[in-house]
Amino acid sequence: MSHLNEKTPYGQFIARLSKKKPASEPARHARRAFQSKNRVSLSNTILAVAIIFLFLPLLVIVVYSFNKAKGMVWTGFSLGWYEKLFLGSEKLWTSFGNSVIIALSSAALATVLGTLAAIGVNWYRFLGRAYVQTVSFLPMVLPEVIIGISMLIFFSAVNIPLGMATIFVAHTTFCLPFVFLMVLARLDEFDFSIIEAAHDLGATERQTLFRVIVPAIMPGILSGFLMSVTMSLEDFVITFFVSGPGSTTLPLYVFSMVRYGISPVINALSFIMILGTMLIAFVLRNFLKNIAASK
Repeated sequence: MSHLNEKTPYGQFIARLSKKKPASEPARHARRAFQSKNRVSLSNTILAVAIIFLFLPLLVIVVYSFNKAKGMVWTGFSLGWYEKLFLGSEKLWTSFGNSVIIALSSAALATVLGTLAAIGVNWYRFLGRAYVQTVSFLPMVLPEVIIGISMLIFFSAVNIPLGMATIFVAHTTFCLPFVFLMVLARLDEFDFSIIEAAHDLGATERQTLFRVIVPAIMPGILSGFLMSVTMSLEDFVITFFVSGPGSTTLPLYVFSMVRYGISPVINALSFIMILGTMLIAFVLRNFLKNIAASK
């Protein structure tokens, strides 16, 4: 019946209307772009959930650092906790200062030792090279409880009193593998023909190290240093085992406050640390971009 209707003028008119014209190539490209732009993929959803999961606690800390009350009920905007932070938190600033001193000093020593170790392992071939690489990674893969207990036993065996010095040694030990790994990864992409050119031009081994190799791997060295500072500032487990009287760091001080309830002063300090970290990251990002552009 439909076949008969197509032979009539009305059927031919309906067939022409219902027949789809082939779309042009720009139209098909625009349609595909629109569909892909508006398509919610699984990877984008997981990325959004991960970002919310990571940054939502930071947002809560920032918001409640301006809360007038101490609890989690918002009662009004106030800068009282910042005033208490700067004017009435001497012990908190003392512990924060201890953390900064330990973090910077241990990260500096770990960066020097890790950089030299990575250069030596990557540059030279010697007996026990694979053993040195394996042992260097042990503090990074072992649980912090084991490292803390072993450090405590060692300091007790050699009669070293617990304090800032023992925390410094412990933090240097577990930060060193991170620097070693990052610098070693940077050296794997290093063009050793530059070293041969420096030797052909009369540079000594020391001059080659400080004027050729170190500037070329500086991004890896800075990344290892920043990673070491971060690991040292947030460490609690190892510091708990090797700390002594007068060497309380910020994680230990915050842990001691838990039994009485954490004051919003910690939220205020956390917000200041977040701003400081963002500022340092921005400055170093531009610095590393300038280094990359100058090469």
